[in-house]
Amino acid sequence: MTVSLADVVTAHASRYLQQLCKHWSHKFSVSFDERQGKVPFSEDAALVLSANGDVLSLRLEAPVDRIPTLEEVVADHLKRFAFREDDLRIDWQPIG
Repeated sequence: MTVSLADVVTAHASRYLQQLCKHWSHKFSVSFDERQGKVPFSEDAALVLSANGDVLSLRLEAPVDRIPTLEEVVADHLKRFAFREDDLRIDWQPIG
């Protein structure tokens, strides 16, 4: 299992967390509230989100070969919801 992290600075961290979770809740058994959420993409891959003030923290856990695709999927969805934020940066950092 590989872990990749990203902290996204935005005034709408909680809103985006909820939008992402609601979006994927139609396909996966998602759990979330205003401050934290989890999207289990499969038995061996999950996205854990937390909103703390103006930071949306993303933790992606998956087999190493799936990390790049899932990073792109998560980033694309977040950018779609945050289309008004031209300067939104999502810089994934692998751990380990």
